[in-house]
This record gives sequence, structure tokens and C-alpha cells, in this order.
Amino acid sequence: MTDETMNPSAPAAEQTVFGIIMAISFCHMLNDTMQSLIPALYPMIKESYALDFTQIGILGLVFQVTASLLQPLIGIYTDKRPLPYSLSVGMGCTLIGLLLLAYAHAYWVLLIGAGVVGLGSAVFHPESSRVARLASGGRHGLAQSLFQVGGNFGSAMGPLLAAFIVLPRGQESVAWFSLAALLGMAILWQVGQWYARHRRANAGRKQAGPAVVLPRKTVIRAIAVLALLVLSKYLYMTSLSSYYTFYMIERFDVSVQYAQILLFVFLGAVAVGTVAGGPVVDWFGTKFVIWFSILGALPFTLALPYAGYETTIVLTFIIGVILASAFSAIVVFAQELVPGRVGMIAGLFFGFAFGIGGIGAAVLGVVADHKGIVFVYEVCSYLPLLGLLTVFLPDIGKGRRHRAQA
Repeated sequence: MTDETMNPSAPAAEQTVFGIIMAISFCHMLNDTMQSLIPALYPMIKESYALDFTQIGILGLVFQVTASLLQPLIGIYTDKRPLPYSLSVGMGCTLIGLLLLAYAHAYWVLLIGAGVVGLGSAVFHPESSRVARLASGGRHGLAQSLFQVGGNFGSAMGPLLAAFIVLPRGQESVAWFSLAALLGMAILWQVGQWYARHRRANAGRKQAGPAVVLPRKTVIRAIAVLALLVLSKYLYMTSLSSYYTFYMIERFDVSVQYAQILLFVFLGAVAVGTVAGGPVVDWFGTKFVIWFSILGALPFTLALPYAGYETTIVLTFIIGVILASAFSAIVVFAQELVPGRVGMIAGLFFGFAFGIGGIGAAVLGVVADHKGIVFVYEVCSYLPLLGLLTVFLPDIGKGRRHRAQA
């Protein structure tokens, strides 16, 4: 990072600080790469520990619910008392969790390791989302999408690394990824220093632009609608991220390693859609993107359970691209609804997303045990219908296109 990037001045506070955004995005990639090793390891763990789908779902539940319960609390606390160096501490928790997963000798140790990784996520996400917004220079959609794409790319890398490193070399090779955690801790310490200097340089500085002021009932209703939209997106995404490998193995008889590569294709599509979504959010506005990114996926999710092998790969790629931009748009929309509560909103929605993922993984595991994995995708294909709830959102977050025409 350059001195200009690392030393904010008053004018710089109104500029997009790409060095900081890319640093936090890179660390998001490292964080989510390590987190995504957990679902990527499911096929190997299932066989090694003689687990059923319900136990696999509980493992995902422990990881994601740990993160979901703590993130809003951490966000509320850091809104009042920002903790610039907590980012590095969160990455340290992830490192410890990885080592527990690598050397676990029993199922309960796997559960503890997954919980500690979830704790690292709970610390990382609210403050890193705040840093991305501080460095955005008003381009909130772009900053949030660049931050988010780091996580998407990391989630995509996890299955690929599991396929070519962990599966051939065994569970203990997970410990190698602790080196990535150490790198992330070093970078986040530098980001924390920028964050602390930014706070000192802009102490007492008023927010640029008018804040959105809406009646309390309208805000509560809008937050509830956004929560349901997150439920729709993440429950469907969980069906793919946690069980897509099993679906491809059962339906098309592919190998475990090749199924991991196909999962990488889907998660890579999510990364592509997230990158494209940021500029679209800033130009067309958050509400437009929410409409398109959830409801627009419906025709493809409905077709997926009945498609052939090649068509399934194409459909999952399209679904990943379309759904990808929804979360960044939802977070930015909610932050505009509740100005001054960046950490709380980030923690609430990241935490809710993790919670939905964890609960969804457990519930879908039970359904898969009783009805089969194909039935799971038939039921989940209707989830994007909840995108119709977007009509109840207030008309804010228009974007630059609307302002240019005004």
C-alpha cells in the first residue's frame, strides 16, 4: 500500500481508497477460502467418520449459527466503540479453528473447530464491511461488491483446493492453510492502522449527503422484507454450496473430485456476478438490482431439477451470476435505511445470512435423508418467488442513472 493510501487526509475521505478496499477484499478471500473448506470437506468427513446427512447438516449449523449469533452483537458494539485491530484477532480465531479441524480425532472436535472458525467470521465481517464503506468515497455499491467478491472468490477456491490438496493428502493438510491465516493477520493489522488514522483524521466530520429519514414502521417493514429476501437467496445458495457435490454424484455419477470442480464453477459464477453487480447497484440503484437478482433467477431454478448433465452446469452458472449481486444490494439498501449503524446492519445481515445457511444446511440434510437429494432441489427451486416481496420496499437508493436524469 502506498503512503497516500495509508494516510488519509480530509479530502481523501471523500475519495474511493482502492488500496484499502482491495486489501480488505483480499483478506475476505483468505477468510472465506478457509471457511469454505468446511463444506468442501463434507464428502471426505462423511466417509471417514461414518456420518449421515443429518450429522453433516449439524456440522454446518454449528459453524454458521456461531457466526450468525455473534455478528450482530459485535456490530452493535463496534458502532459505539470501533475496534480497528479486531480484524486481525478474528483471523487468528480462524487459524485456531483450522488447526482443530486438521487434527480432530472425533466428531465433537470437528464441531468445536467449526465453531471457532465461525467465531473468526463473526469478528471479521462487521468491521471489514465498515472499512469497505469508509473507503468507498460514496461509491457504496462498488465498494461493497469488491469487498464481497473477495469472499465469493474465496468460497469458490475452497472446493478446488480441497479437490487437489486436501482430498489427495488427507484431513491433516487443512493445517497448511494456517499460513494463509497468518498472511491475513499481517495485512489486517496494516488495515487496522489505516482505520485508526482515518477515525482520528475525520473525528467530528459530518456525513456527506442527506441521510434517508423514513417513519419507524416503514423502516421496520423494509428490514423485515430484506430479511426474507436474504432467506430466499441464502437458503437456495446453501442447497448448492452444501449439497451440490452430492447431487451431481447421485444424479450423474461423477467422481468426488470432479464434483468439487463443478462446485468451483458455480461459486466462480457467483464471484463474476458480484463484480458485475457493484457498478450496476451504483448506476441503477439497489432496489432495481434486488428485483432482478432474486426474481430473475426463478426460471432457471425451476428448470434445474429436470435438466440433463451439460444443461445443469450451464443453469447453475447462470443462477450463480444472477443471484450474486443481491446480497451487496441488500446490505447497501439497509445501511441507507438506518444511517449511522453500519456495523449493526452488516453484522445483522451477514449474521442472518450465516444463520440461514446453517439452519438451512441442517434442515436440507434431514430432508435429503428422508426424501432424497433430488427432492431438495425440486422444493428449493421455488424460493426465488420471494423476490416478489421487493414491491414492499420504499423507493430509495435510486442510483446515479436516476440522479443524472433528475
